[in-house]
Amino acid sequence: MDYQIFKPNANLAPFIKCYWTLDHPKEDVPQVQTIVPDGCMEMIFHYRDLYQQYIDEKTVVQPRSCVFGQLTKPLKIKPTGVTGIFSVRFHHDGFIPFATLPIKEMDDRAVCLKELYGNEGTELEKNIISTQTVKEKIDLVEAFLLKKLNTETIDRIVKTTLDLLLHVNGQISVNELSTQTNINRRQLERKFSSTIGLSPKQLAKTIRLQTTLKHLLHKEYINLTTLAHDSEYYDQAHFIKDFKEFTGLTPKEFYGENLQMSSLFYGSE
Repeated sequence: MDYQIFKPNANLAPFIKCYWTLDHPKEDVPQVQTIVPDGCMEMIFHYRDLYQQYIDEKTVVQPRSCVFGQLTKPLKIKPTGVTGIFSVRFHHDGFIPFATLPIKEMDDRAVCLKELYGNEGTELEKNIISTQTVKEKIDLVEAFLLKKLNTETIDRIVKTTLDLLLHVNGQISVNELSTQTNINRRQLERKFSSTIGLSPKQLAKTIRLQTTLKHLLHKEYINLTTLAHDSEYYDQAHFIKDFKEFTGLTPKEFYGENLQMSSLFYGSE
């Protein structure tokens, strides 16, 4: 499996965390992979065979190109053949300046580029798929995004609150977040919903769990009890409940499975 990460140019760095590519030959027996919510939206292009995703125990084929909204639950996917993916990973609030639909309406959805951008989206897909090098793909998508960039949609209140959430690894209550930023809780929740697609509580839980997953995958803890305590969960039962909500597995099951697709991305920030 060949997974590579590339940095955006300086003009787009405030919005884009990175670009990544994934190439993998066809498997004799394709494996179902689980993607764990990380609070970031992605613009995805499949330049080889498509992926299936599981929705309510039914399978649908993902679009050739799409923007995947915020995940509020684990996403199960499976390759249908040869994997070839080029993706734009946005910062937590990074997609809003390029959005043409309400962010909240995109939660847990793969929204095709044609739905978002009409014929321009179709043309971008065609050009990205037909180019051979990663540099060409990055140049194309950056030119497209710079043209679409709407800085008026950037919310400074959300940006300040998000910085605080990331600084404390999500280990803060919404009431404390409201107090420290001097923003009414309901106002904060409305702004997060429209800008990020998640509530402050959902995003805090996601950030805290992502930090915990990195510790787990890097084998930085000798037991789960210590890991739960240092991540400031109330107790191990609370830790296991949140962990299963976002991964679909208990911590021990996750560690044993070592989820291939998701584990690639935890170290890519």
